[in-house]
Amino acid sequence: MGNLLNWLGVHQEMVYIVILMVFLGIEVIGRVPAVLHTPLMSGANAIHGVVIIGAIIVMGKAEDDNYVALALGFLAVVLGTLNVVGGFVVTDRMLEMFKKRK
Repeated sequence: MGNLLNWLGVHQEMVYIVILMVFLGIEVIGRVPAVLHTPLMSGANAIHGVVIIGAIIVMGKAEDDNYVALALGFLAVVLGTLNVVGGFVVTDRMLEMFKKRK
């Protein structure tokens, strides 16, 4: 626990920036009209594809005893994959709505 508090003290500015990014992201996405959510989701899929690749690289280069990097990398891979798959499912359902019925 002492190592974590020491790391937070050293990287305090970075922690503040991440917290501000979370709040800014929530505000930006919260103000988007519902009509634009599907096009934005395809952009989010592309971004999360990059996140997945980056997380795999971080996990591959992390040392065996660096459990924080391994856990965060694994969490990023899982959540990024869920978002990409969910985005494709929602986009597919939206496209099905525009097909002509026979």
